[in-house]
Amino acid sequence: MDMSQILQIGAQLIQGNSDDATTGLDIGDIASALGRVVGGSDGIDVKSLVSAFAEGGFSDLVSSWISSGSNASISGDAVEKVLGSDKISEFASELGIGTESAKQALSDALPAIVDKVTDQDNSLAEDLMKNMGGIGGVMKSFGF
Repeated sequence: MDMSQILQIGAQLIQGNSDDATTGLDIGDIASALGRVVGGSDGIDVKSLVSAFAEGGFSDLVSSWISSGSNASISGDAVEKVLGSDKISEFASELGIGTESAKQALSDALPAIVDKVTDQDNSLAEDLMKNMGGIGGVMKSFGF
């Protein structure tokens, strides 16, 4: 699965969520906007994205996105805290939706995007886990 397919998965989650503002949007437009939010020069910059969420105090959530099993959900306000209101506003403007819808859309898509990228590249998942303190750090973040 290439990065464009992963962005399409995120776009489908946004289009299929419960927000009327996003249900009629074009999948390609959503995927393009997502790519600008999570993108780097080589596609999806998962390392920077995961680091930003971990540094923002959400390492427990990110751990669930990287590891096998279900992905913990994240609130739109938490996404805004990590990504910043400017990035949220740009995403919203590009899609012609409000910032609340943009925050919700990103909170729907980001866990799945990180999950899919790290599923595709086991070495990336291992590297990210190592940077978060290994399995011990992940377990600690879950309170074990």
